Amino acid sequence: MDAEKIVVGMSGGVDSSVAALLLRRAGFEVVGLFMKNWEDDDDDEYCSTRQDLIDCAAVADVIGIDLEVVNFAAEYKDRVFAEFLREYSAGRTPNPDVLCNAEIKFRAFLDHAVALGARRIATGHYAQVRRADGRFELLKAGDGSKDQSYFLHRLNQGQLARTMFPLGRLQKTEVRRTAKEAGLPNFAKRDSTGICFIGERPFREFLNRYLPRRPGAMRTPEGRMVGEHIGLSFYTIGQRKGIGLGGVKGAAEDAWYVAAKDMEKNELVVVQGHDHPLLLRRALEARDAAWVSGEPPGTDRIANTAPRRATARRTPNAVSRASRGRRSRSSSTRRSGRSRRGSRWCCIGARCAWAAA
Repeated sequence: MDAEKIVVGMSGGVDSSVAALLLRRAGFEVVGLFMKNWEDDDDDEYCSTRQDLIDCAAVADVIGIDLEVVNFAAEYKDRVFAEFLREYSAGRTPNPDVLCNAEIKFRAFLDHAVALGARRIATGHYAQVRRADGRFELLKAGDGSKDQSYFLHRLNQGQLARTMFPLGRLQKTEVRRTAKEAGLPNFAKRDSTGICFIGERPFREFLNRYLPRRPGAMRTPEGRMVGEHIGLSFYTIGQRKGIGLGGVKGAAEDAWYVAAKDMEKNELVVVQGHDHPLLLRRALEARDAAWVSGEPPGTDRIANTAPRRATARRTPNAVSRASRGRRSRSSSTRRSGRSRRGSRWCCIGARCAWAAA
């Protein structure tokens, strides 16, 4: 009986390399696929595409699998990057990696793999898929410090049904050890930390190439002008670093945070102190909710770990069922740990949108 063909998305990193290795050892017919998703600035100091492809080829040679290269740059610009710019222009902060997974790595890539004769695909993501009661569930990884299930939350049932995560139960240390013992040349390669198409380049420098700078006033909630911003698109609610405010005459020594954006007046509202009231919210507005099961849950309340405030850590709470575009009520945990009723949360695309209380 012929072995099942699995196409593995390979990036040149150790994780996808070990994913391919484990599937090969398990007896699958493995084909590696290197995706080129970005062509702009492909020859500058921040782009590692060439070296990544070289690393992929070296790994494929050691494992003994075929490697193919496919260009999804056009699909990426149309489905991911255009939305990325629209969100920034609207004053929000998107997470393009979430959309990239849903539209490129698990859609365009999956379609290409099926055309190659594969039934399923695999990646080096730290997450798990489980089938239960006729549906596929997206689970956290065994290594909590590397869990990437959040970045996969927009995958649907059809995508999860055809996806394998060989590293789901492994610790990162095990992955590197396996790579070293197998003689993979990239066993010690540093993990990528940049946004998928930006890489390690300075983010503001990159964004400035595509969005115009429109300077404006930087004010306190009381209306006092304390500086000038370079353009609202270049700031994120809750941001502390990179605001450009040092010591302000007559102000306290506490750190400054971005509290709000007034798009009509082109003004950035900044406050001092991690616990300033304007950094806390009783209400959030949700749009484009993505349910992994394909429909809202049947129970009245479900557990979740939505962020409670612009600068806080995640804390558990409960969210009621809500349909697309509607608000959902939840309990809200403040930093003190006390519960506050009547708050709302949600995600726009990949980011939670903070609405005024």
